Amino acid sequence: MRAVTTSPEPIPEPPPSGPTAPVDVVLPCLDEAAALPWVLRRIPPGWRALVVDNGSTDGSDRIARELGATVARETQRGFGAACHAGLTAATAEIVCFCDCDASLNPSELVPFVDEIRAGAADLVLGRRRPQGRGAWPPHARAGNAALSLLLRRRTGLRLRDLGPLRAARREELLALDLTDRRSGYPLEMVVRAADAGWRITEHDVPYTPRTGASKVTGTWRGTFQAVRDMSRVLKEPPAREQEPSRREGVTR
Repeated sequence: MRAVTTSPEPIPEPPPSGPTAPVDVVLPCLDEAAALPWVLRRIPPGWRALVVDNGSTDGSDRIARELGATVARETQRGFGAACHAGLTAATAEIVCFCDCDASLNPSELVPFVDEIRAGAADLVLGRRRPQGRGAWPPHARAGNAALSLLLRRRTGLRLRDLGPLRAARREELLALDLTDRRSGYPLEMVVRAADAGWRITEHDVPYTPRTGASKVTGTWRGTFQAVRDMSRVLKEPPAREQEPSRREGVTR
């Protein structure tokens, strides 16, 4: 991984768009103009960056287009609303999700996709490993740990993080019928996948201080709202009984 830098870098050729892209990377975006160049230059070659603008006023959509990304718009505010708009706009067989604030490197998704293609997992998550001071505030880390424990009680999964970096097959994700449009969306994906008997794995990924001001984990209020949204998801009854042999998540 790296420290965030503003030094100039060469802009790669835009990846193919539409059905020819082997992987779509959904990037929910709200005023991330400063971070977008760094993120988009690290999309793996041949993959498509799908930036979902969620009401930016800083020219994020223009910058994304100039750097070769496909841009979708979602007028309903909310992290889940932007993520799901990206999922429905995607056309590739495999869809990845990544934050658009330069805290996570989308190139780390390559082994996630390899694992999905090999049939070794149905959903692969990134376990964030903080790099540098301020990468993951204590209150946000505590909230994540508490939710991971509640998730284990609810599903049996032994995950250590509920981070936003992830990969799965598009059709299977759509079949989960995700309904949360706020901060509970990432957790709802995991819960419903577990209920459906998916094989869920996680890999360590570097997590660095974001570029710009945080809308969620950087503030106590944002963290509280996220935990509240996710707690509501955990109260949902299981869609069906899981297969006993597939209840445990595999961790890496």
